Amino acid sequence: MKNTALTDTHIKLGAKMVPFAGYNMPVQYEGVNIEHETVRTNVGVFDVSHMGEFLVKGPNALALIQKVCSNDASKLSNGKAQYSCFPNETGGVVDDLIVYCVEENEKYLLVVNASNIEKDWEWINKYNDEFGAELVNISDDFSLLAIQGPKTSEVIQQLTPVDLNAIKFYNFEVGAFAGIEHVIISATGYTGSGGFEIYCHNKDVQQIWDQLMDLGIKPIGLAARDTLRLEMGYCLYGNDIDDTTSPIEAGLGWITKFTKEFVNHEALKQEKERGAEKRLVAFELTERGIPRQGYDIVDGEGKKIGNVTSGTMSPSLGIGIGLGYVPSIFAKEGSNIHIQIRKNAIPAKVVKLPFYKNK
Repeated sequence: MKNTALTDTHIKLGAKMVPFAGYNMPVQYEGVNIEHETVRTNVGVFDVSHMGEFLVKGPNALALIQKVCSNDASKLSNGKAQYSCFPNETGGVVDDLIVYCVEENEKYLLVVNASNIEKDWEWINKYNDEFGAELVNISDDFSLLAIQGPKTSEVIQQLTPVDLNAIKFYNFEVGAFAGIEHVIISATGYTGSGGFEIYCHNKDVQQIWDQLMDLGIKPIGLAARDTLRLEMGYCLYGNDIDDTTSPIEAGLGWITKFTKEFVNHEALKQEKERGAEKRLVAFELTERGIPRQGYDIVDGEGKKIGNVTSGTMSPSLGIGIGLGYVPSIFAKEGSNIHIQIRKNAIPAKVVKLPFYKNK
């Protein structure tokens, strides 16, 4: 099992550590609900250094990215980022990722999921035979901190000369942060409560972490990260999307651009035009219960029509929420479905995302 540069620090802070995507990671410190509330109302910091980072460089860098990614990276200029996915050749998704444009047409940073680093690396190299871009896997050399919450800017502005309020959503700056030069400060995140993600060398992350702690920022574990992202309806690879689910089914048509050719684009275009047979939907339980991944989704007569891919008791809303795949006929907002929780079919209603709306 791998460690991040901050593993010993998490242990000293009393974090509950668990294996996650091959890494020893902090799942919680004070408790999931407390940490969740901290991010929704104040500011907290996650160590997500297990994520993977690839550099794509050279005159054919953009051409390679356009081939393997569903979104249109030609729209990116320096300092902009974009959510995308790697479609596979059979209609599914290899991974979802963020593409950062460091130098237009010449240099890009791809940030991928920890559990898929090796798979993604092999995938992009397979297609690079045609393009000959320079690829560098820097995953083991870089750390990533996600500082999230509505008060993030006002709390951490004192650590950087970069004007944080000037960095728009899905944009980034490279500058000094907590006394470290050449840090990527990115207005991205996985919580829906605003904030920044900080990319730095492993040797520098302890200094940044310590200065964040000195400001009174609370450390947050992966359990709260999951409840936060689920309240927003953000997909988690391995749960809501995988090698067998298409981006069209998963509601990711908005990052699937048919203005260019990419892996399996023709089949996905046809699927979009005829309509997917099943859809990833968001649902709220209308009676008490907690939906969990793998639970059956059934119709009013108890017949199985799908399965829950992510589910929890929402800390912000106090009700059971989840995502799951159902036939398209059940995917319309307001549709009534049931979640089979042990012997009981608990009624639920299909709702529009996000579950949590910022007030």
